[in-house]
Formats: sequence, structure tokens, C-alpha cells
Amino acid sequence: MVTPSQEPQNPVEPQEENHSGAVTLAVSTVILALRKKEGESRHSLWLPLVRRLREPYKGQWALPGGPLAADLSLEQAAGSTLKRATGLVPGYLEQLYAFGEVMRTPDHKIHRDGSGPLPVPTEGGENDRTVSVVYWASIPATEVSRTRVHENIRWFPVDELPVLAFDHNEIVEYAKYRLQRKVEHSRIAHSFLGEQFTLAQLREVYEAILGRELDPANFRRQIAASKSIIDTGKRVEGTRHRPPRLYRYDHSLAFADQGPLGMYRAAQHEAAQH
Repeated sequence: MVTPSQEPQNPVEPQEENHSGAVTLAVSTVILALRKKEGESRHSLWLPLVRRLREPYKGQWALPGGPLAADLSLEQAAGSTLKRATGLVPGYLEQLYAFGEVMRTPDHKIHRDGSGPLPVPTEGGENDRTVSVVYWASIPATEVSRTRVHENIRWFPVDELPVLAFDHNEIVEYAKYRLQRKVEHSRIAHSFLGEQFTLAQLREVYEAILGRELDPANFRRQIAASKSIIDTGKRVEGTRHRPPRLYRYDHSLAFADQGPLGMYRAAQHEAAQH
């Protein structure tokens, strides 16, 4: 006979647990653009960072972001973060990943498989934690010169970052990793350019993302095979030699690289038109 105290708990029914501390949902944005390092002629990937004005990590640089406002969607919050950091709207915006490890510090990454995690510096209590939904965004080259200037906002080359607050170095590395693997079958590369561009300008974007030079002839053939760009019939004006052709992105492919949800929305939009 099973007494009440011995009855097995219902695995479906949620059990009350005493968890102290609080969990905050935040949105951060990795904002990427092409800029030139001093003394160099070619572009490389850069991103803006924000100096933290309070603990934890006061004085260190971090990705722009903050707690999710109750009246904003995740995507709206990411766009708002980009607007505050740069004064601009993105050429491309996509959800990257959700980062929610209990210990989100650079030291924890080092000790993850070693002697165990180190304490997390927090402001509201030692058990508080933050789950960050991270977006990545690009800014067209035609808009970069108009980015916001502020003493607590600074642009850094992606390959020359300082030690950032929390796990933000790992987030940037993951964004770069994803970008390199997605650039050859999506519209991301085009989002770093203006509405019209030359093949040489497009190739430079690929080279900046991949970190290596590409053969111009092979690149031309690959882009032609992708059928992702359209010849505008125009050429660059004011050049001495034969002016290069200007192209534009085929916007009918815009949803193809945003995953199943983007394709679902595109199909719903098309169905609504008929």
C-alpha cells in the first residue's frame, strides 16, 4: 500500500522550486560595416561598441543593447539599439542566436572545462542572470560616414577587439563565423553596399568577410551563376578608362536567406496578393 507521502510525483505537473535571483531578457546587436584602417586601401569589417558606465564591467566596451522593453518586439528592440548606437537604420537585420549560459563571463569561458566557473559579477544580486537574444545587422557603405559620433561609442576592427564585457567577444566571433558561412548563398554581402554597385565593390565585400583575396574572373562567373544581381544598364561616371557596369540586387530573393520563418512570410505575402 502506498501512503500519500510515498506517492510518485506527477512528471507532467510543474513542481514548485525555490529559485532566488532574477532573470532578465535583453537584446543586443552586432552591427557590422566596411571601413578602412588607417593607411590601408582595402576595407575590412568593423563594428561599434559602447563603453559601460556602470557595474558590472564599468569602463569596458560592450555590444550595444539592453533589457527588452515590454512594448517592443525582439526585432524592434534590435533596430532601436542600432539606431541609438549609429543614428542609422540597418541594411540587413537578422536574429543570430540566444545566449543564456548561467555564467556569462570571459573567465567562465576559460574555466568551462577546467576548475569550474568563476563568480559572476552582478548588480542586483549574486544569482541574477541575463539571457540575451542577439541580432546581427549591416550598414550600407553609402551610410557609414553618417554614423553617430559619441565619446562612449567607438568603432573597432573586428579582428582587433579589446577584451569585452560579459561573453561579448565570443558573440562577435560567432557572428563572424556565421557570416562567413552564409555570405555565399544569401543577400548579406549586398547589404553592405548601396543600391547600385560594381562587381569589384561586391568582390571587396566578400574578401573582407572571408578574410582572403578572390580571383576576379572566378568571382564574376560565380556571381553570374547565382543570378542574384541585375545589370542596371548604367556605368560608373567620371572614370578615365572603360567605366565598370553598375548592378543592383534582385530583391525578389530577399526572404530566401532568412530561414523558414522568412520564407513562410514571403509565401503568405504572395498568397495575399492573389
